[in-house]
Amino acid sequence: MTADAQQTRIRTQSGTTRLGVVSYLNARPLYETLLGDERYTFHPAVPSALDHMLKSGDCAAALLPVVDYWRNRDSLRPVSDGCIASDGETMTVRVFARRPAEKIIRLHVDGDSHTSVILSQLIWRRLYGTKLELSPWTIDDGHGFDDAEAVLLIGDKVVTSEPAGFGFEVDLGAAWKYLTGLPFVFAAWYARSDRADDGLGVELSRARDCGVAGAAEIAKRFAPVHGWPESIARRYLCETLRFTLTPAAREGMQRFFTMATEEGLLS
Repeated sequence: MTADAQQTRIRTQSGTTRLGVVSYLNARPLYETLLGDERYTFHPAVPSALDHMLKSGDCAAALLPVVDYWRNRDSLRPVSDGCIASDGETMTVRVFARRPAEKIIRLHVDGDSHTSVILSQLIWRRLYGTKLELSPWTIDDGHGFDDAEAVLLIGDKVVTSEPAGFGFEVDLGAAWKYLTGLPFVFAAWYARSDRADDGLGVELSRARDCGVAGAAEIAKRFAPVHGWPESIARRYLCETLRFTLTPAAREGMQRFFTMATEEGLLS
């Protein structure tokens, strides 16, 4: 099934409460058990598109990148303790490079994620003492990575379309864990403060619990949809990712905001 077909499938769900969700495999355990619930309509998008959907009122809540929450924290509030996080390796947020990390100067960045772009800069400043020069890249550019010294990629394409010709890799979740000893939260459920619904938060947390309990089955069903080998999808959903905002995850998120602000990356 193509990505377009997948998005059409989700959009056909009827309902009155609209939810913005990440269109990658990693979000499936957070909302999959609600797809048959007629109260909800789901709008899948790349992470960077969800901010506008939420602020414009196109959805009641969204699985928003944490950087977008921080930048709009005066008008947004958390909904549920569901999130997409890692406590080490992510598998799907990685920098591919032609030289060792400490020698990288310019990074081509995947604009699908605001959080990962900030995290990559922070990692390089704090671990390698380098202020990276950023160049935007999208999958629609068509020229590939022939001239790229290093490239940041996120999401399913890291597994399904891993770029060739790069001899070095840095997983940003693993690098963050090495730097801080803490988990890293990439996205969580947020709503506008004037529209937040505690009842919705309860339902989203319940859906997360059910999705985590059934993660192996979700991996089996949706690995082909997203183009993943089933065994890797199962390890990814059942072992690699974390889906709950634990105290340690909240501490990691606050540490990220503090460090990124100190480096002037969130201005």
